[in-house]
Amino acid sequence: MELYSINTGHFKLDGGAMFGVVPKSIWQKVNPADENNMCSWAMRCLLVKDGNRLILIDNGMGNKQDDKFFGYYFLHGNDTLDLSLAKHGFHRDDITDVFLTHLHFDHCGGSISYNADRTKLEPTFKNAIYWCNEKHWDWAVNPNPREKASFLKENIIPIKESGQLHYLASGKDFMPGFSVYEANGHTEAMMLPLLNYKNTTVAFLADLIPSAGHIPMPYVMGYDVRPLDTMKEKEYILSQAAKNNWTLFFEHDPIIECCTVANTERGIRMDKSFALKEL
Repeated sequence: MELYSINTGHFKLDGGAMFGVVPKSIWQKVNPADENNMCSWAMRCLLVKDGNRLILIDNGMGNKQDDKFFGYYFLHGNDTLDLSLAKHGFHRDDITDVFLTHLHFDHCGGSISYNADRTKLEPTFKNAIYWCNEKHWDWAVNPNPREKASFLKENIIPIKESGQLHYLASGKDFMPGFSVYEANGHTEAMMLPLLNYKNTTVAFLADLIPSAGHIPMPYVMGYDVRPLDTMKEKEYILSQAAKNNWTLFFEHDPIIECCTVANTERGIRMDKSFALKEL
């Protein structure tokens, strides 16, 4: 198995929403806000090469939305999905599987793109199977008012219409060396990959722990539908990571790709931070 970090760009979200009940006087030391209280976040995906399979975990927000949309989220930076794939010698048509942790726009928007003349939406990865689970798919296509703005039909419905959507059964491994932890605090049935890699476990944390700044237990996003469940899920993942020296891979941290954690007098905290390629 080979792993590659794939940066699809940065965007901005309100710092208060990202850190929930934690006061700005504390969280701004972790990720400083601009004059509009917005913080910059990565959309860092993971590419898994295993034999003949090339699996992309999440794919950013894409670029098909209008100027009004990007005016809310301030897509910025020089990284794109295609450029990041090319840096490692790959093309979008090489992708065999797209594993979607969940269907919020900043995780699945790159799944669907316009055709050349912008008349039709079609799968970005024409040779790939798209993987979700049935519980989360139903949750996303029948959204609650709290999450409706994050579940965009143009990102989701064309996947099923293409015939490329497959469901992963709850509690099942995706493949040997690639197990899945199902978390329900952020949204219903989010799937977190746990990868056996170089004698460790690499945990792709998606929105359970979006950045290294979210490791302390009270740092839970205001977006989460069940914040108390998020805390229980964090406690489990972090305790396993501290006990077994897991590598945590952050999808949204603007600087830190990976870290290990350790028990301290203040609870579990980051130990060493590093880039994935340093593993």
